[in-house]
Amino acid sequence: MIKFIIRRIIVSLPLLLGISFMTFLLITVTPGNFFDTLKMDPRVSPDTIAHYEKLYHLDKPLLEQYLVWLKNILKFDLGYSFYYNTPVVDIMKVRLWNTFLLSISSLILTWALAIPLGIIMAVYRNRWIDKILSLGSFLCLSVPSFFFAILFLYAVSVVGGLPLGGMHSVHAQDLSWGQRFVDLLRHLLIPTVVISLGSIAALQRVMRGNLLDALGQQYILAARAKGLPENKVIFKHALRNAINPMITLLGYHFSGLLSGAALVEIICSWPGIGALMLTAVRAKDVYLVMANMMMGGVLLLLGNLLADILLAWADPRIRYEQR
Repeated sequence: MIKFIIRRIIVSLPLLLGISFMTFLLITVTPGNFFDTLKMDPRVSPDTIAHYEKLYHLDKPLLEQYLVWLKNILKFDLGYSFYYNTPVVDIMKVRLWNTFLLSISSLILTWALAIPLGIIMAVYRNRWIDKILSLGSFLCLSVPSFFFAILFLYAVSVVGGLPLGGMHSVHAQDLSWGQRFVDLLRHLLIPTVVISLGSIAALQRVMRGNLLDALGQQYILAARAKGLPENKVIFKHALRNAINPMITLLGYHFSGLLSGAALVEIICSWPGIGALMLTAVRAKDVYLVMANMMMGGVLLLLGNLLADILLAWADPRIRYEQR
């Protein structure tokens, strides 16, 4: 397993290089750069604009700009944000934590509900509970998450009881540690539920199909013929084989921690990376966009690696050292 992990990390390096180059190409291939907008401001002299373009290597060919950026990345220098006029690392370290907090809470809620609901739907196939959960899943998959966000915010504005946006209350600094934690949970509730609804609906359908497929196998019939209790047949034999595809999906969900909550963050006024990246792309803030895309690429590769490791742990039949 250790050799497999090392080999996967080595293989991932060219993939990260390709992701970084394609992202850099897409963000810079359009005409102009961030400083072109300043040329319309009569208060900014052409010499000043030329100075900053030279300082950040924007006057050089595209490939040379990319090589300069890559050299700085190897020194753990993420660059400088033109729009926010501050180093990229100072912006990302605050916004990343906020987005991770929202995404991880959504991930926990999604998997804590989707797996049990999928099992219930498979065990009670074609009964009233399966039909109700299926109808709910189809509804959640059909309605966009931003519509649920607007609907929830409207309901809260009418009924009350929960904050309408943000991450902390105005008086949060005056609260105790426990009260601040409760205040954070209250602000976290609506965006977490909104992000989780679609994922829960999709994953419970996948879990239902996997378990139904496993329950139809010959070894399940043999286990039932031996007189094993139904709970043992389902949870010890069928579920162990049905859970493997879900582990693979967990790796992809892990890779989407940064990007999955962007639209909901904007609607719910959550101070995460979603609105930040939207502003950066529109302003052609190259280094800020590159930092976000590289972190997303790293999470994608780590998620796939995590899924492979969990599969090897869950299924003894998988032996990566034989590859």
